[in-house]
Amino acid sequence: MPKAKKLNSMRLLEARSIPYEARQYDPQIRDAEQVAAAVGLPAEEVFKTLVVECPSRRKPVLVLLPCDCTLNLKRLAQALDEKKVALAPHARAEKLTGLKVGGISALALVRKAWDVYLDERGMAVANIVISAGQRGTQLRLATADLIDLLGCGIVDVADGKPA
Repeated sequence: MPKAKKLNSMRLLEARSIPYEARQYDPQIRDAEQVAAAVGLPAEEVFKTLVVECPSRRKPVLVLLPCDCTLNLKRLAQALDEKKVALAPHARAEKLTGLKVGGISALALVRKAWDVYLDERGMAVANIVISAGQRGTQLRLATADLIDLLGCGIVDVADGKPA
């Protein structure tokens, strides 16, 4: 694979002196578990970013959870003190973020100041892998650095690996 082109998420990490490693994969891959395999890292380290709409908030929230898990919307609503939350459909998520599904990244959306929540399973891994903001590029960095940079709330919202 060719060397990753410099993305805004990388520039942000470099500006904050946060070390990271870029991993490339075929941008046609959209399944998060297949991305984990393509970048040669365990599924428990590779997190997907989901866009969730909350009726009482003006902006959606971003939820990071392991690629082999599903989002429990009921537990997320409870954690956010909401009656109900909804996962944004792909087309809406792309419109809201300006990024393509498979390339949605909390790092690429820092300027939008959305609330970001990390599933507590992320606390169990020293390094976390998330999208760089473009399909085909993942970034691996220390979980603690990601939490500090994004001000992530920690929530228990992932259900085990889907059947």
